[in-house]
Parts: sequence; C-alpha cells; structure tokens
Amino acid sequence: MITRGQENTGMTMPMTSHADTGALLKLTNWLSPSYPVGAFSYSHGLEQAVAENAVQDAASAKNWLDDTLRHGAGRTDAIFLAHSWRAAVERDRSGLDDVAELASAFFPCAERRLEAMAQGEAFLGVTADVWPASGIAQAPMPHAVAVGAYAGAHGAALETALALYLQSFLSNLVFAAIRLVPLGQTEGQHIVAALHPAILQVAADAMTAELDDIGGCTMLAAMDHETLETRLFRT
Repeated sequence: MITRGQENTGMTMPMTSHADTGALLKLTNWLSPSYPVGAFSYSHGLEQAVAENAVQDAASAKNWLDDTLRHGAGRTDAIFLAHSWRAAVERDRSGLDDVAELASAFFPCAERRLEAMAQGEAFLGVTADVWPASGIAQAPMPHAVAVGAYAGAHGAALETALALYLQSFLSNLVFAAIRLVPLGQTEGQHIVAALHPAILQVAADAMTAELDDIGGCTMLAAMDHETLETRLFRT
C-alpha cells in the first residue's frame, strides 16, 4: 500500500551499501579532529606567515590556504595518498613501502617532516590496534600515506578518501588561523566553504596523477618557523 507522500514519481533513489557506509564511517572517524594524531598542534607554517604579516585577515588566510592546497602539501599529500591506496587495494606490500619511502624523503624542512611523520606514527598506532589490516607494515610512514593505505585496505572509495583527507587538512589549518590571525568562527567556515572547489579539484587531479607529477612550492614559512621565538604550534 502506498500512503500519501509515497506516490511513485518514477525516480529511482540511489542506494548505498552497508559496506560503503561502514567505510565512510571509518574515514570520518580517522580524519576527525578528535582522532588522536595531534593535528591541533601543527600550523604547517601558518604561524610564521602570520608573524611576518603575510596573513593578516580572512582574505589573505584564504589565499594562503588555497595556494597550500593547490600547489603545496595538499596536492603532494593527495597524490601520495592515492598511490598508497592503490598499493593497499592490490595488496602490493613492496609498492606501499616504495610510496612510503619516497614520501618520507620529500620534505623540504625538519618541521614539515615532524608534522607528517609524527601524525603518521600516531595514526598507525591507533588504527592498527582498533581497525587492523593485513599487509600494512608498522614501519614509519607519513600521515597521508598511512591514511591512504588503511582507506584502501578497508574498502573506502579513493575519491572520498582524498576529499575527506584534504577537508581535514584544511579544517585544521583554518582552526589555526582562527587562533592566530585571529578570525571569528563564522569567518573560518566561510573560508572552508570557499575552498571546497579547490578540495574537489585537487582530489580529482590526484586520482590520475603519477608520482612523477609531484612537485610544488617550497614552504619557506615552515623553515623560518624553526627559529620563531614565541609560538603556539609545533610547526
């Protein structure tokens, strides 16, 4: 029996499997601000940019973050994540080790390495204990590589994993900007909303990018931050 409001409109509703939903739940948990990887303690050089007055308000913060997503670590991490995801899906342990080794050698400065490797170590420690996956070594690897590997091993869609990783990366830096510039919470959300197209574009490009396509701007702010006397963040 069809009740009022349930008449057949001729439209087919998209169906999502329990497996898809389960993988999405894992991704949102792993990339949540509450996941214990210490993301809140890193500013990715933004603190130095604020100290130098390169970032002073919402507009300059948005521009700095847009560049970071499209031309900096956002793009680079997304490509590494995609390749570690494929290695995990194909159960290619050697390939995953190669991606992790290359990504670990790609940092332009000590603070950038600390940021990625410390979060990667924390992510692996928690995730391997709660959501174990065969074929993923507990050897040191950057955060993006670790997320990609576990996303692939647990059946998460690559495009979704990329978009959510970049969203998490961006949201953490917006949180840092709110504290440093400072910005209001609503201003911060305006920045996140304005950069959604950049997230989707970088994620789409990473889907087909080769490791040879990796390259981008070197973050001098992250290097200079090493000698910043007064700081709130580790990077």
